[in-house]
Amino acid sequence: MVKYSSRPPPSPTLPRTGVVHVSFQTHKERLEKDLLSQKGRSLSSRLEEAIGLAHAINLEVAHSQVIQLHKVTPATLLGKGNVQLLEGIIKGLGITLMIIDHPLTPIQQRNLERAWHCKVIDRTGLIIEIFGDRARTAEGALQVELAALNYQRSRLVRSWTHLERQRGGFGFIGGPGESQLELDRRLIDERIIKIKKGLAQAKRTRGLHRAARQKVPFSLVALVGYTNAGKSTLFNLMTKANVFAENLLFATLDPTMRQVKLPSGRQIILSDTVGFISDLPTQLIAAFRATLEEVCSADLILHIRDLAHPDTDYQAQDVYKVLEELGIVHPIEAGVLVEVYNKVDLLSGEVLENLENRIQRDDNLVGISALKGQGIEKLLECIDRKLGGRKELVHVTVPAYKGEILAWCYRQAIIADRTDDGEIIHLTLNITSEERHKLQDKFGDLLNWQ
Repeated sequence: MVKYSSRPPPSPTLPRTGVVHVSFQTHKERLEKDLLSQKGRSLSSRLEEAIGLAHAINLEVAHSQVIQLHKVTPATLLGKGNVQLLEGIIKGLGITLMIIDHPLTPIQQRNLERAWHCKVIDRTGLIIEIFGDRARTAEGALQVELAALNYQRSRLVRSWTHLERQRGGFGFIGGPGESQLELDRRLIDERIIKIKKGLAQAKRTRGLHRAARQKVPFSLVALVGYTNAGKSTLFNLMTKANVFAENLLFATLDPTMRQVKLPSGRQIILSDTVGFISDLPTQLIAAFRATLEEVCSADLILHIRDLAHPDTDYQAQDVYKVLEELGIVHPIEAGVLVEVYNKVDLLSGEVLENLENRIQRDDNLVGISALKGQGIEKLLECIDRKLGGRKELVHVTVPAYKGEILAWCYRQAIIADRTDDGEIIHLTLNITSEERHKLQDKFGDLLNWQ
């Protein structure tokens, strides 16, 4: 399967790129797939995702191909025949960068570069490149650098053979000194230690910010979903923000928070998070775990799904897998997650009718088009309903000079009735038990519940 890029040609400085998706399959598995009509994601969709990753950093994809293997060749992964076949394609098309959509060992990467006389990177290296290009905040840049250094540390495979040994000690009788490989590895280790200290400080700062937000009784609603599902587009629509949103994988990385006013008048904080992807490199899962801590503390999670994508169900499984790794198990059953089906404007006929019937039966489903603004009102009403909980009328008196208490109650739109009596104000609040606890924790003895 050979494809050529439909995008306009990039600047001459960018390399012409080849993308190869590698799939391992035994003879028995091939027979089973033929009988079961190919369960799981198709190879073509996996290749398309790899091409999308290349496009995310404006690479020109001159050639793309799926290679199915029966076994791993330890030296080159692909086997002698495939290596020679791709060598001819690389020379013929003038390719200077090959992307292998599969993990490569350092030895395999080195051997392929020697055989093809061009730069070779694997899926992990490509995603790290994208993250490095997208990170904007200081913490995001540190996280990406940490992942890149951990990745590069294992790739120091005789890159400095001309300086492999340096003389140490006194005169000619001293033993061999520190090799260049060891020197590079030591410098990387020192930088990793420094970055980890910086990230630990950033984590403490974020914890203080989170504690401050908890004192201000705004509920936190987090957007999660597979990369390119439309999270940032929806975030911009709901918050009137200007977060970068493009039809690219990993268009945004750094989490962003904005206030949103719900139909009831309640104020919430909406958080846009990094998109998930299948087979996310372990270095990046560890690096961005701190960023995803906002999801763990969210009062409600909106799972944005690209319903028009053929692999939407498998993408959803990848998202739930990451949520489970974060400690969020069975979020729908726990009532903390709403599935938001995006791009419903691209559906029609029986598919759209079946979706509308499902949405009517399930309170945890909402259909929208973030690009066209369709269904946003229903989504806001759903958030309002989920966060509202079971309310009851309670009476409380507060000192008239404590305007911050009144401001708090008005922001939450929970005042059902108010009577001013000199230095005392009588309030009737339409409030949930959670809101009452937050109000009590914040103002304590200033409140007189009746």
